[in-house]
Amino acid sequence: MSPVAAVDIGSNSVRLLIVGEGLRELCREMHITRLAEGVDRTGSLGEAAMARTLSVLEGFGQSIARHGATRVRVTGTSAARDAQNRDEFFRRVQAAVGSAPELLSGGAEAALAFAGATADRAGSEGPFVTLDIGGGSTEFAFGGSAVQSSISLDIGCVRITERFFHSDPPRAEELAEAGGYIRGLLAQVEREVPCRQARTWLGLAGTVTTLAARDAGLTAYDPSVTHGYRLARERVEVLHAELARRSLSERAPLLLEAKRAPVIVGGSIILLEVMCYFELSSIAVSERDILDGLAASLRASA
Repeated sequence: MSPVAAVDIGSNSVRLLIVGEGLRELCREMHITRLAEGVDRTGSLGEAAMARTLSVLEGFGQSIARHGATRVRVTGTSAARDAQNRDEFFRRVQAAVGSAPELLSGGAEAALAFAGATADRAGSEGPFVTLDIGGGSTEFAFGGSAVQSSISLDIGCVRITERFFHSDPPRAEELAEAGGYIRGLLAQVEREVPCRQARTWLGLAGTVTTLAARDAGLTAYDPSVTHGYRLARERVEVLHAELARRSLSERAPLLLEAKRAPVIVGGSIILLEVMCYFELSSIAVSERDILDGLAASLRASA
């Protein structure tokens, strides 16, 4: 069976996964392009952000062709959902990658992330909640072998940063305002998703893996360490405070991926507020997410 390829065009990063027989990983790439830059304010994707993203996607298209992947799934999420010029951008994406992109709803995004994150988990660990903190949105999904309920909120590391943090480093009142806004939305999660019934919480995406790498003291990224890492709430509090009191130039050297420094405080405050609201002593970090769910969907449909 020929390889399959999944491309996730996120609000902060663009990622590629190519897998072969038995879901054997052939290629996994991530590039931060901050596609959602300015979208919350303008309602449109900026030319510079699109150009950065399309440049990466052209390289992905070459990788897909080189590996001989014949089934490809390219998806857009929060930034694309919000953008008035989405159709124009998608036309350019198809030219760059060679496959037409599809727009995922928040519910579809949550379900695919849940499928990817829970695939290697024992059923006895469930029910699960997957917490997927993206650039423009954050998804919660609850279930056992499949999603039973989910919600997508318009909060993400890019959106929170642009909406609330106007000082460098953020002022105390800016952090307080962002935290209050997030808590208000978590009340809606509580009403719609039975998160407190979960036996296992899984934290997905760059904010969570970045904090796990920092907490583990990694000097080079090692997913064998971060995947399954238990990130304690007390450590998230310390890490968030450490990052929030520093300027951008001071934060960047602390992170393995310096390009994440502009939005890491926006992401860490979401994670911290979620853990406090739902009284989580820790969260399990997952390197498996929507990309893995997309790849598995292609294999299942073969």
